[in-house]
Amino acid sequence: MSEQIFYIVDVFAIDRYTGNPLAVFAQAEGLSDGEMQILAKEMNYSETTFILGDRQVNNGYDVRIFTPQKELDFAGHPTLGTAYIISQYFQDASRSPINLNLKVGQIPVTFEEEGENPLLWMRQNSPSFQKEYPPKAIAECLSLNLEDIDSRFPIQEVSTGIPFIMVPLKNHTALKRARVDRDRCFNFFSATETQEILIFCPETYSPENQLSVRVFCEAFGISEDPATGSANGCLAGYLARYNYFGDRPVDIRVEQGYEIDRPSLLFLKATKINDTIEVFVGGKVFQIAKGELLKS
Repeated sequence: MSEQIFYIVDVFAIDRYTGNPLAVFAQAEGLSDGEMQILAKEMNYSETTFILGDRQVNNGYDVRIFTPQKELDFAGHPTLGTAYIISQYFQDASRSPINLNLKVGQIPVTFEEEGENPLLWMRQNSPSFQKEYPPKAIAECLSLNLEDIDSRFPIQEVSTGIPFIMVPLKNHTALKRARVDRDRCFNFFSATETQEILIFCPETYSPENQLSVRVFCEAFGISEDPATGSANGCLAGYLARYNYFGDRPVDIRVEQGYEIDRPSLLFLKATKINDTIEVFVGGKVFQIAKGELLKS
């Protein structure tokens, strides 16, 4: 394995050492699939990304995303974190959007000036709405009571590239009390590939925010994720479809990660346009470290 430069960034961060950490290998065109997987496992973050060179293809940069266990077609915080590194070393952010060529398609990332660190926005694919789930079974999977579920809205699988099950809860007490019952979840979801769950409620730690969120990704080897852009993109589409905040466009701040001591902040926008929903997810990125992989 050749020498490789990598960067560590915190994504959807409130400040350094908050948000969701990400490792980015900036010139990974010489790495094999197996080497990328080994490096992702060694880094042991929820995801690691690999930029396949500094030359653009179809006006975008080829990027691959790996968890410690598998490759992903798309993920939110790796998209923003990788675009930030590209803006620092390959393409000036003033020439945004920076386009990432992912397996799910090309995802544009734009930069909005806001203080010392810009606010990065990615436009996700239009959400698809799939299977609905019975509240009682989901409550049992999350060690909750049926009364904790907000029955005004469905429990539904939504995808903008990776499917997540949206679970509306009534209050913060239920959100904080939720615990994944692995045995029940394994049995219940044995007939489906989707096991990733997002729970949310309208009570928050910070009065500036509108929703509090937790995301469980056992299938990816992540018991709980501190900040999940792909899941929150699904949530933005869900909120718009079911008029959670009324019939106006979604434009909110969402907090995540507090229960695992990695407070994170995500910005969500969603607008209904005819039969589709346009979804944007935003957040800030802080570079933490730069390192070099020793040649083996």
